[in-house]
Amino acid sequence: MSAAVRTIADVAAEPFRSVADAVHALSEIDDRGIWADGQLTPWSQATRESAVRIAALRELMGSRADVSSSSDSSPGAPAAPDAPHPHVGLLMSGTPEYLHLLGAAACSELVVAGLNPTRRGEALLRDATLANCAVILTDADNEALLDGLDAGVPVISVDSPEWSSLLTRHADATLPAPDTVPTGADDLVALVFTSGTSGDPKAVRITQSKISVPGRMLAERFEMGPADCVYSAMPLFHSNAVMVAWPIALFAQCSIAQRRRFTASGWLDDVRRYGCTFANYVGAPLSYILATAERPDDADNPMRVVYGNEAPADVRHEFTRRFGARVVDGFGSSEGGLSISRTPDTPDAALGPLPAGVRIVDVETGAECPRARFDADGALVNPDEAVGEMIADGPGLFAGYWGDPSADAERMRGGRFHSGDLAYVDDDGYVYFAGRSGGWMRVDGENLAAAPIERVLRRHPDVAEVGVYAVPAAEVRGPGAIGDAVAAAVVLRGDTDATVACWFAEGLGDFLAGQHDLGPKQWPTLLRITSALPRTASFKFRARDLTALGAEPAGDRVWVRGQGAEGFSPSA
Repeated sequence: MSAAVRTIADVAAEPFRSVADAVHALSEIDDRGIWADGQLTPWSQATRESAVRIAALRELMGSRADVSSSSDSSPGAPAAPDAPHPHVGLLMSGTPEYLHLLGAAACSELVVAGLNPTRRGEALLRDATLANCAVILTDADNEALLDGLDAGVPVISVDSPEWSSLLTRHADATLPAPDTVPTGADDLVALVFTSGTSGDPKAVRITQSKISVPGRMLAERFEMGPADCVYSAMPLFHSNAVMVAWPIALFAQCSIAQRRRFTASGWLDDVRRYGCTFANYVGAPLSYILATAERPDDADNPMRVVYGNEAPADVRHEFTRRFGARVVDGFGSSEGGLSISRTPDTPDAALGPLPAGVRIVDVETGAECPRARFDADGALVNPDEAVGEMIADGPGLFAGYWGDPSADAERMRGGRFHSGDLAYVDDDGYVYFAGRSGGWMRVDGENLAAAPIERVLRRHPDVAEVGVYAVPAAEVRGPGAIGDAVAAAVVLRGDTDATVACWFAEGLGDFLAGQHDLGPKQWPTLLRITSALPRTASFKFRARDLTALGAEPAGDRVWVRGQGAEGFSPSA
């Protein structure tokens, strides 16, 4: 393997630099800043806007915001009681206003809690309550989500005269000196909710170090400097934007182009308009961009690096070919307990070299898994013993969940960070993602993971997106069948009318038979052809929605494969 890429652990071992320090350092910069809707807010003005919001929120929240620190537990340790510290809920689109409020939290005792606008009704209120929000700020795009709901706390739209008046009263405010507010490595800046792909979302504690360390590491790794521009269109309530896009701009002292929400058709125009050289992503956005009509001049753009996670190898290669940008896919989670970085010689299907202090262990016994073995065709021949959970020997950047000590204890069992992600390692020490522990399937007495099956199905030239998940075997094989059956939901390229869907389903068996690294038990038993995969607001595949449907079409086209058969037939 090649020389190791500079990692989060490397930067974490160096002298700490707070996000507050990075914001303060921008206060005299007038030629760079936040781009949005064609307008530049210079950093000098943006830092003043954050100062105004600190003063305004202190008035709005009164003594409730007057706390010495919101750092009430050491990283990775079970959280102490969280109730004394009220927070500011943000139910907003990705605007400069959101960045001003993040800056305000980084430079004061305030803590912001990003609320997911895809949550509805009581579920949305549940998140705000869990995050101990003393006030909720929303905007014209999202305020209707709270109509008819009793939030129990003040709700103010940042597009309202009330908010404008409040800001005007504090127009002369200045940023607090860093030594007068809690801006240490373990002090809390924000709460970010997990995607909730299994169970209710948990509020992840985002500390100064959890933003600063990856921001510094990535800015250095990709040689970002004042002449660069970060393109940020991922949701700001998600950790990817808070820990990747925004802090890179802060520590590189470059501009950031902020979009209210991601749009595939507008991506290239935005990149050219603002001179963007770096972009972040999670999940499917690169596939969505590639689905737009190709133009001869697509590669005529300033983009140098696109960084994120969960983009398949074929998507990464095609994106680089078409747009001329280097795509770097890393691996990490909102919790920050472990991360894996690709090296130049990492195999396409792998995440990267297994980091020091990270192991793959049997989910039941805790014993370290043996290395993966492959047959001549590259098929994994020992999944039952090689696939296990990724765990780290310490907490890494994990600072716990807010108000959920039982979840902290579960995540940090035995003093080790349990990621909940499945993987296996080859003889050269490269890690391969195998899915999430909730996606572990038990098929005919054998444990199977979703990710290797997805990698094979993506090879089909007509497949644009695929999600593999489990359904109860009894629902597709009839009463008496036990365990799980493999199901695959597929989005086809181009038109997906009934004729095209039938042609694909009827020919899929021949395609699968030609994939020699796909074992017989890995073949899908249920095939769902759909127009779009269910995804979270952060573009992660939400398998549980389709598991709940079983073999019900629910507007899709569904085929099933009989026991031992190669062909698929329409579901009855």
